[in-house]
Amino acid sequence: MNKSEEKLTSRELKKAKIRERYKGINQDEIEVIPALPQIRLDDPNRTQRVAVYARVSTDDPNQTSSYELQRNHYQDLVNSHINWILVDIYADEGISGTSLKHRDSFIRMINDCRAGKIDLIITKSVARFARNVVDCIKHVRELAALNPPVAVFFETENIYTLNPNSEMSLSFISTLAQEESHTKSEIMNASIEMRFKRGIFLTPPLLGYDKDEDGNLVINEEEAKTVRLIFFMYLYGFSAKQIAEEMTLLKRVTKKGNTTWSSSTILSVLQNERHCGDIIARKTYTPNFLDHKSKRNNHDRNQYHKKDHHDPIISREDFIAVQRLINNAKYGTKDLLPKLNVISDGSLKGYVLVNTRWAAFTKEDYMLACKSQTDQDADTTLPVRVNSGDFDLRGFEVARSQFFTTLGKVFLTFSLHQISFSRECVRKFDSNYVEFLIQPYEHILAIRPCSKDSKNGVQWSRKSNGKIIPRAISGSAYLPTLFELFGWNPELKYKLTGTKRDSYLFFTLSDTEVFIPPSQLEECNSEKGLIAYPKDWVQNFGEEYYKVKTGTDTNFDIPSTEVTYKTDEAMEKCTSPEELKEKINVIKETLYECNTTEQ
Repeated sequence: MNKSEEKLTSRELKKAKIRERYKGINQDEIEVIPALPQIRLDDPNRTQRVAVYARVSTDDPNQTSSYELQRNHYQDLVNSHINWILVDIYADEGISGTSLKHRDSFIRMINDCRAGKIDLIITKSVARFARNVVDCIKHVRELAALNPPVAVFFETENIYTLNPNSEMSLSFISTLAQEESHTKSEIMNASIEMRFKRGIFLTPPLLGYDKDEDGNLVINEEEAKTVRLIFFMYLYGFSAKQIAEEMTLLKRVTKKGNTTWSSSTILSVLQNERHCGDIIARKTYTPNFLDHKSKRNNHDRNQYHKKDHHDPIISREDFIAVQRLINNAKYGTKDLLPKLNVISDGSLKGYVLVNTRWAAFTKEDYMLACKSQTDQDADTTLPVRVNSGDFDLRGFEVARSQFFTTLGKVFLTFSLHQISFSRECVRKFDSNYVEFLIQPYEHILAIRPCSKDSKNGVQWSRKSNGKIIPRAISGSAYLPTLFELFGWNPELKYKLTGTKRDSYLFFTLSDTEVFIPPSQLEECNSEKGLIAYPKDWVQNFGEEYYKVKTGTDTNFDIPSTEVTYKTDEAMEKCTSPEELKEKINVIKETLYECNTTEQ
């Protein structure tokens, strides 16, 4: 017998043995121990502890009838079964079914199931139990896995969850319930969008206003006194905390009826545009209908702004000025009238002083300030003249300092939020405070020493044991504007090399080294990122020799005159400090008199 025949015979023998084994033995020799019968909803021989879950999605009084009808129906249903014992009726009113958040009664019921207090839950429908597929299936499975298992009976769909064939039906119906919620959410959003487009705005309760019979906002003069006092005090220089303490002392009442005020309450009043008669609709939106979490609308959805929607309590100029003060409070600004100054004479004519504590000035403000003192369209190119006997260096370039070691060099580094300086840089001036000036058209930054009291001064160094130590400067108020002005990427850092001339340091902002972090690179083996240079550096080593020479040979005329190009217009038009003081005193006296009369 060859090998192939042996394999075939062996295979046939194995098959024969398997067939013989699966013939089994005599069934009379086997004793079957029967399983317990499956739990049935209507088992008359089993006492079941029953919980009822009811939910209505709003707390509108009209929904009370729906809730009471559910409650009465299930009490009758439980009483009609002799072997059913009612544990409790768990009810959530005014709660959506798409999330478990705030569904306190539902959560309490699940916890009672885990504690072994419940055998059966009865509810009207899958949609009443949960409109979220994940939550519905998750809790049904968890309840079925308990020992003893807990069943859920959905009356409308006639689904009993301990039935082995129930999960497919439950999954399908709960998916439909979730999609129904989604559809309702979309319909609601579309309805709100149409309302806003037609100028039909939502008007929630607002301090200083009541609603007339048509739902229009009308000024409540008693509450308006509180609103005016809050705005006037903030404009005059009081902090939100100080105003809150004053409102509490004066026993002024919030819209919710509280007499204890906080800084956040004051800010919510100050930042509500409705106090100046305007209305902005859809400041927040809900991206996910399942969790109902609202999110600030940063141009993710349409917003609608209507001016003069109702009578104002505060002038629009005062409101805008307050927003400026709030936005700049984190930068330490205390001036009521911030200024943007520009040099009007000398070699730095047209250079604009950077306002380091006011974020409201824009790129256009700096450019217009410069243009107000210079003719940017004029041709300032000087002809090249080579004296007889001198080398003609036309075509030669002065190599950039970036190509050499930075040891002992004057340089600074910009990021979106701060500026840092080299040790050599801060040693150039015997002053810990400096001012920044920019030429926005030529992209040049100048630094000059100043006194500690200068409104635009910043501390760039400190002295320790007789040594001058560089100090990084935070610039969140003005650096974003400078980055925009110079066309820089806010994700990157920029290193500039400078030169000293007279009592100024100059940095050309177009000649920069760029630090690219690893997060901005698709492939980078270095943890420190990469250093990049401008693309046009490929074509040259630096500036043309005569262009550099012309700049250094020109007599440097130290500027002596600064003029104010502009102040923040909103701050300029707002109520004057003298008027504010007078109005604050008048309102306070009125409120004190009211409190005395009430006592």
